[in-house]
Amino acid sequence: MENSVAINTKNLGRIYKIRNNRKEKFKELLALENVDLSIKKGELFGLLGPNGAGKTTLIKILTTLLSPTTGIATVAGFDVEKSPDEVRKRINMVSGGETSGYGLLTVRENLWMFAQFYGIESKVANDRIKRLSEIVGISDRLNTKSSDLSTGLRQKMNIIRGFITDPQVLFLDEPTLGLDVGASRDVRTFIKKWMNDNGERTLLLTTHYMVEADELCDRVAIINQGKVLACDTPSNLKKTLQKEAIFNINLYAPSGLEINKFKNITGVKNCVLSQKPESTTLDIILDEDSVLSEIITEISQQSLRILRLEKREPSLEDVFIKLVGQKIEEA
Repeated sequence: MENSVAINTKNLGRIYKIRNNRKEKFKELLALENVDLSIKKGELFGLLGPNGAGKTTLIKILTTLLSPTTGIATVAGFDVEKSPDEVRKRINMVSGGETSGYGLLTVRENLWMFAQFYGIESKVANDRIKRLSEIVGISDRLNTKSSDLSTGLRQKMNIIRGFITDPQVLFLDEPTLGLDVGASRDVRTFIKKWMNDNGERTLLLTTHYMVEADELCDRVAIINQGKVLACDTPSNLKKTLQKEAIFNINLYAPSGLEINKFKNITGVKNCVLSQKPESTTLDIILDEDSVLSEIITEISQQSLRILRLEKREPSLEDVFIKLVGQKIEEA
């Protein structure tokens, strides 16, 4: 394995065997299928996909919490199955929404305790706790019991727990899940600073937030139903759609609309419907601008009224829609 590669997977797969009751035979659930990834040292790599896409299963395999059914995976140069202890020495992991820590202990005590699990000297641990808490914005809560923290503050404590060991490879599984806008912004700012401070660090981020992936990641793999559908920089992924025309049409449609009539128009590559009580929105990807006239004709024939129509630049969400056929929330 090249020294420049931090994470590598080859034909990685995972099948769960499940059954509803003892009388039924086991059913197989395919969580991952032939996942090939090569993530370089110093890279902030994103896994973008909806809930149930296989992101967390992949993270659990790479962090030695779960064995693959097929294929191999190495982290920091070590096989996750053959040398799990060597992998664990070099990694850390934080999951969004987790409730790690002991409620009776203060934030400082919890973080110090986790640092001791990794053999970090007390002085070094306390220095890191002080510095990281100031960066994340919870230095005034270090003496607060973790059970008294809000969800957002508890997640910030968990974020520090992941970074305090200064791992070679850090896994963040939906780190901003459930956080408000301000807290999410603080976490993203901290992630970028941590990566910029040391070019040898590697971070694998899973998320279903398009903006988060676009803002943070050097490269992104779009994953759905256990398969990697595309892998490239956010910029290059969006460039795949630049020859096409993307429109957002906000409609007044009190009686609904027939989405298939739009999909069947020649030149329509994708058409996704989003409905809210006050309006209906069509996100449409067209071969070229000229197809829009037929879209407007169909809107008229269905007695719909256009409230707003805009052409926009491609986004990661548009890439996802093209690959999956749905918005990430719907998938």
